[in-house]
Amino acid sequence: MPTILITGCSSGFGLDTARHFLAEGWRVIATMRTPKPDLLPASDQLTILPLDVTDPASVAAAVAAAGEIDVLVNNAGIGWLSAVEGTPIPVVRDIFETNTIGTIAMIQAVLPQFRTRRAGVIINVTSSVTLKNYDLLSVYTASKAAVNALTEVMALELAPFGIRAHVVLPGQAPGTAFAANARERLAQAGGFPEPYAEMIEAVFARLTRGADEEKTRSEDVVAAIWRVATDPAAPMRVPAGADAVALFKG
Repeated sequence: MPTILITGCSSGFGLDTARHFLAEGWRVIATMRTPKPDLLPASDQLTILPLDVTDPASVAAAVAAAGEIDVLVNNAGIGWLSAVEGTPIPVVRDIFETNTIGTIAMIQAVLPQFRTRRAGVIINVTSSVTLKNYDLLSVYTASKAAVNALTEVMALELAPFGIRAHVVLPGQAPGTAFAANARERLAQAGGFPEPYAEMIEAVFARLTRGADEEKTRSEDVVAAIWRVATDPAAPMRVPAGADAVALFKG
C-alpha cells in the first residue's frame, strides 16, 4: 500500500487531497499545525500528525512518526497581498519561512529515505501567479517562484537516485480562503500604505470577479497531484485549473 505525506491538511487543497488518496486506498499521513481528527473520515489507513514546517523539531518529529513514505506533497503555505513598500520585513520572513524554507526543510527530511530506496516523489504546490506578474503579489510570488526554481534544479540532482520532483501550479481558487486570510493578515500587519489604496481595492475586486468555471476548483488541484503521484511520465510542471492551464499555454 503506497503512502503519501501531505502538509497543510486543515483546509483547501491539502484536505481534499488527503480525502482523495484515502478513497483510492492509499495510506495517508495528513499533517496540520493543529490536528483536527474530525476533518477526515476515520480509517486505519489515516494518520493525522501535528506539523509546523517552520519548526525544525516539529518537522523531524512528523517525518519520524510517519515512517516510510512514497510521496511527499508540500502544500502548506500562507498568502499575502500588498505592495513591497507595505510589507513589513517580519511578514516577509514569515512568508518565506513557510512557503519556501518550510518546503525545503520537508524535502531535506525525507530525502535520506528516498535516496536509500532509490525511489520517491516530491510534489511542491506553488501557484500560477509565477506564470504571470500581478500587482501586489510581489512577495508572495517571490516565495513561490523560488520553490519553482528549486524544484527544477532539484529534479536534475535527484534523477540519478530514481527520485522525481514536480511542481503543481494552481490558479485562482474561489473555494479557498486565500483572499480572506490575506486580508486578515494585512490588517494584522497594520493595513496597506495609503498611496496604494486604489490599487489594493482593485486587486481584491479582481479576486472576486469572473465566473468560477473560469478559475481553479479544488478537484483540479487534487487531480494534478494524483497524476504526478501515480504517473512516472508526468511533466515536471503541471498547471491545475482552467485559468492556470490558460496561463501555462501562454
